[in-house]
Amino acid sequence: MSFLEGLVVSLLGLILFFSLSIFGDMLMLKQTLLNSDFVVSQVDRLDIPSLAEEVLSEQIAIEIPQEVPQGEELVAEVLSNTVTDLEPWMKEQASVLIYAGYDYLLGRSQSLNLVISLEPVRDSLRDNLEQTVSQSLPLELSGASPEMIEQFINEAYQEATRDIPEAFELDESLWGSDVQSMLEQVRGATGYFELAYIVLIGLIPLLILGIILMSRPIRAGLRRLGIIFLVSGALQYIGIFIITHLAGTQLTQFDLPFSALQSWLPLFLSDLFAPLKIFSIGVAAAGVVLIVIGIVPWGQKPVVQQQVSEIGQAFVCPRCGSQYAPGQRFCGACGQKLQHTCPQCGVAIDSASSFCTSCGAKLG
Repeated sequence: MSFLEGLVVSLLGLILFFSLSIFGDMLMLKQTLLNSDFVVSQVDRLDIPSLAEEVLSEQIAIEIPQEVPQGEELVAEVLSNTVTDLEPWMKEQASVLIYAGYDYLLGRSQSLNLVISLEPVRDSLRDNLEQTVSQSLPLELSGASPEMIEQFINEAYQEATRDIPEAFELDESLWGSDVQSMLEQVRGATGYFELAYIVLIGLIPLLILGIILMSRPIRAGLRRLGIIFLVSGALQYIGIFIITHLAGTQLTQFDLPFSALQSWLPLFLSDLFAPLKIFSIGVAAAGVVLIVIGIVPWGQKPVVQQQVSEIGQAFVCPRCGSQYAPGQRFCGACGQKLQHTCPQCGVAIDSASSFCTSCGAKLG
């Protein structure tokens, strides 16, 4: 291989190394953060009741008369029961919202307009409020008339649903023109991402083919490819291990605002890097296979056959018919003597020869 060819092969190898690294990261993003199914699965794993209960306890304030000492316990029980009842509904609506959002960001739809009715929330809140009050009637309301209890429930319900609209409308008017402009930029970026992903899928095989064709012998090209794949896969796997280890250590020390996220985030990070981990192991394994193929002498001809093929002529033993290479004195199959002496010049000659290769005398 000339210096120029070696330089080109080295350059192709360097490009292939970075292409494999970039492709692994893009594959991870495509199968996780840019995959609506992945996001939906992570939302399903999230402890929605605990998270929603913590959020609602801060956002919804049901004003209970101060003379009712069980007011806080009443609010907590109503919220807990309501969130538990609405968990399937919340996950279903979250899935609808996620799929609609991803269709818009990935360019599958041209607009993002979604209306989610909140009547199930209001109805569940009303039912749980009535049930909780009837089962745990405050002492101050014991003996009160049904009309007074109903009035208490109505006032509490009105206060609880004061900030809950009948429907949640998701459109541009919700976030304004600045956010809409940013979303358009994200849409454009995802388009370029998809294009780059397709280009890498076509570029990597071409780089591999170029390295093999320009390497002499081909086994050297296979070994070079194996080293590139092995180093790329190993470095990616080591990077994943370091990131997940450091992130897990930091998460245990970081006080998240909601306790439900504390147990969810480590699992999310594990699932996030899972595709890249599998890819890095596969690339490293492919590298080992290529190195082995490039080193181990598979399918090599026996010495005799190799010598015969190099000369282009096969000599045959006169006794058993086995092939032998020039220079052999005896047949390896039957032991027949294969060399004779020229009667004119005395040089050793193969028994299959008709003329002496030294003086040209006719034999036999």
